[in-house]
Amino acid sequence: MFCLLVLMCFGERLDEAAMRGIATAQRDLLIYSSKKMAVFSFLPFIKVHLFRGRLDTVLAMWKRKMELFVPLINARREYKIRGGEPRKETTFEHSYVDTLLDIKLPEEGNRPLTDIEMVNLCSEFLDAGTDTTSTGLQWIMAELVKNPAIQHKLYEEIKATTGEEEISEEDLHKMPYLKAVVLEGLRKHPPAHFVLPHTAAQDMEVGGYLIPKGATVNFMVAEMSRDDREWEKPTEFVPERFLPGGVGEGIDVTGNREIKMMPFGVGRRICAGLGIAMLHLEYFVANMVREFDWQEVAGEEVDFAEKNEFTVVMKKPLRPRLVPRRT
Repeated sequence: MFCLLVLMCFGERLDEAAMRGIATAQRDLLIYSSKKMAVFSFLPFIKVHLFRGRLDTVLAMWKRKMELFVPLINARREYKIRGGEPRKETTFEHSYVDTLLDIKLPEEGNRPLTDIEMVNLCSEFLDAGTDTTSTGLQWIMAELVKNPAIQHKLYEEIKATTGEEEISEEDLHKMPYLKAVVLEGLRKHPPAHFVLPHTAAQDMEVGGYLIPKGATVNFMVAEMSRDDREWEKPTEFVPERFLPGGVGEGIDVTGNREIKMMPFGVGRRICAGLGIAMLHLEYFVANMVREFDWQEVAGEEVDFAEKNEFTVVMKKPLRPRLVPRRT
């Protein structure tokens, strides 16, 4: 998943060494910041002096990321100057960086983004799209391992839709059960149990409670989608609830209708990557089920216990037996 997002971000197929370097830089800074830098949210001026070593460590990590990202950004600058003429066969026509290079800030004299701003945005793109999607994918495949009848039903839909042909993006729109499986996975196992915190813009009353202006507001995403007052048998994996006639019919993940689940948030602050995340989840699930029968292994039984990291992951990672469907 990370390799795919790096390709989308920079428009280049990188070799393994370059890919590992970027992955290490991203992961190290993300983990260190989440574990060591939260203290700076309280009395930041004092903490600067007490924890100077932590600041120096983060700055060194950030410098390393700049060294890795800026040459790739400059390569896209050259690519655009040449009018989109690829310099090698690994160069792709479009990339996320291309859109960043086109941005101008009218409120600041129509200036372009700086290298630091672009590195920040590229880093956010890779962080937000990798762990969330790969975590969601692992939870979904774990449910399919634990529920072979559901996996078989999904495989029959895939086979009936594509035959022996490679699965295309257009095929995904013809497989309602596939979408139901993905939605049920996101309902039961949202990768993030909280969306990003919000702040109340003014005093307001919600459900009889006063939310004062300036208060931090968190949304209990997992509790919402596991609420037995809203969902029948919420602890069970039942994709059929999202098919026509099911209790989840008409519920979407955008919140445009009734909000009963919000793995991507809702409203104006909804995750900008919703579309690509759903595409990736459906595409990877479809292809992995098409190619392999995913079976539970004695001694490595599926355990749905959770562990909180950057996302909420499986405490015991999935270790299934994969049997090729085509020989």
